[in-house]
Amino acid sequence: MKRLATLLSLNLILVACGGGGDADSSAEEPAAEPAPAPAANAGPSMPGGAMTMPDWYSYDEGSNAVEITLTAGQTSRNNYWNYNGAINGEIAVTVPVGATVTINMVNNDPAMAHSVGVSREMANFAMVNPEPVFPGSITDNPQSMTQGGLPGETQTITFTPDEAGDYTLVCFVPGHSAVGMWIYFVVSAEGEAGVQGQPAA
Repeated sequence: MKRLATLLSLNLILVACGGGGDADSSAEEPAAEPAPAPAANAGPSMPGGAMTMPDWYSYDEGSNAVEITLTAGQTSRNNYWNYNGAINGEIAVTVPVGATVTINMVNNDPAMAHSVGVSREMANFAMVNPEPVFPGSITDNPQSMTQGGLPGETQTITFTPDEAGDYTLVCFVPGHSAVGMWIYFVVSAEGEAGVQGQPAA
C-alpha cells in the first residue's frame, strides 16, 4: 500500500513539473494563430443571378399586385422546415415597393405548425421578434404550435410594403428560423419582381 502511495505521489510530481514528456520537449512549438472573429451580423450572402418567375410567384404589372404561394414543408429537407424547399436564405423573393402582396402559406409539414412573416432580422435568427414590419405582413398566432398554421392548413396574408429594402420571410414558431426556416424578401425601389436563387439539391 505504501508503495502504491509513493508511485502516485511521483506521478503527480512529474505531471505538475511537466515531466514525463519527450526528452526533446524543450523546443517550443509556435503558438497557433487565433481564428478570425466572424463579422458582426454576417449572414449568408443574398442570392444573385437572373430574376425568374417560378409557378408559385405571379406579378400583375397593371394592378401592381404580387401573389406568392409559399409552401412550408414542400420537401422533407431540414425536417420539413423549409419554404418551397429553400432554407437559410437560398432564395430571394423580390416585390416592387408599394405593390399589393398576397402570400398564401400552405403547410405541407405532416407534423408541425408553421408561420410566415416579414422580419427586419438578417442574421440572428435565434431571437426573431414576431412583430410585422408592414401592417398585415405576418400570419395569425405566429409562435403557436397549436393555433398557428397547422399541417394541411393554408394561411393568407395581404399587405403593402411601403419601404424599400432587404428583409426576410421567417417562421416564428420557436426554433424554426434558428435552424434555417427563412428566406430573403426584397422590396425593390426600382419596381423589380421575381425570385433569385434556388434550393440546394
